[in-house]
Amino acid sequence: MTARTTARARTTAVSALLASSLLLVPLAGTAAAHPAASPSPAASAPHAGGFDATALERGLAEVPDGDVSAALIRVGGKGSWSGSAGVRDLRTGAPALPHARFRAGSTTKVVTAAVVLQLVAEKRVALDASVSRYLPDLLPPSFTEPPTVRHLLTYTSGLRPGASLGSTTEEMYAHRFETLTPQEVVAASVAQGPAHDPGERQEYGNIHYTVLGMLIEAVTEDSYEHQAAVRVFRPLGMRHTGFPGGPDPRIHGPHHRAYADIGGRTTDVTEWNMSDRWAAGDMISTTADLERLVFGLFGGKVVPRSLLDEMFTVPDIDGATYGMALERFVIDGREIWGKTGSRPGYHTVLGATRDLSRTVVYSVNAKSAREDGFPLVQRFALPAFAD
Repeated sequence: MTARTTARARTTAVSALLASSLLLVPLAGTAAAHPAASPSPAASAPHAGGFDATALERGLAEVPDGDVSAALIRVGGKGSWSGSAGVRDLRTGAPALPHARFRAGSTTKVVTAAVVLQLVAEKRVALDASVSRYLPDLLPPSFTEPPTVRHLLTYTSGLRPGASLGSTTEEMYAHRFETLTPQEVVAASVAQGPAHDPGERQEYGNIHYTVLGMLIEAVTEDSYEHQAAVRVFRPLGMRHTGFPGGPDPRIHGPHHRAYADIGGRTTDVTEWNMSDRWAAGDMISTTADLERLVFGLFGGKVVPRSLLDEMFTVPDIDGATYGMALERFVIDGREIWGKTGSRPGYHTVLGATRDLSRTVVYSVNAKSAREDGFPLVQRFALPAFAD
């Protein structure tokens, strides 16, 4: 029995009782409800640092609105600021919690990339080795040119999207308590054959990082979740970050309710089994912990600096914008590296300049979380990079 099979069997048995918790110890208790609160934002006094705190405060002052029910923002670097606004539950009107846990979506990929690069530093994985070296039974003969580890990290593997439980939030909602394993996701992908030769195009997708999660387990003979904890979360003091126990649909510890439009009605989508996203998007975190991740990673405390440069290298392919997990943006001439994450009702952003002179992390509960996220980014993140 492989380490992956053993790990999944263990988590499935535990979660069958719906009694599993985050792999890391949760916060004690759940925050108590309070009387209905004013939507007025709570913000720290801005320190001099050349960012538009007024615009951030203005964005928070409008929360809650018809789309966003809660927003948490942290700005760091040369000058710091933090703010929160909204409610954690539309039914009770209880105020938002600055330390709330949330589904961090695809920011999980940053952690996965960091773990793989640590294995590269330990010479247990080679960036330009075929994925078949580590997962020999993964690809059928139709893959005459198997992708490398580098191709997976940079979204250039040529793998097609795998199995899913729907393409829209409404379609997925009907299946929110069903389980689709990462193995099933990947099997459906490789059965279709490659979409293109490795390195030919950059096409963002979860499939690359789902395979990387399997690779981590094969190389370490340990679960992906435990490797993420011991290699990233614990060393950085990310005490409130972890993964649900297998298909457990709950967020343990203080958190906000999440909402989406389902059939034209505002629907609570907080409880949701997202184990199929796994190493590509199943992490639960807090804004303070994600800020620790940004400072630790960009500061060279997670991945050796020689390999860290690889994370910030965009492949020489037309239209490519991603390095390894992170995407490159240029805002008013300033280079920003970041990652978004979206799950039904939850939208997350982490971003920073390479020199950490400016960082921003936010979590927004929005019905539009899985739609075009730019309006949310424009409202809650871009002012942090304005001079």
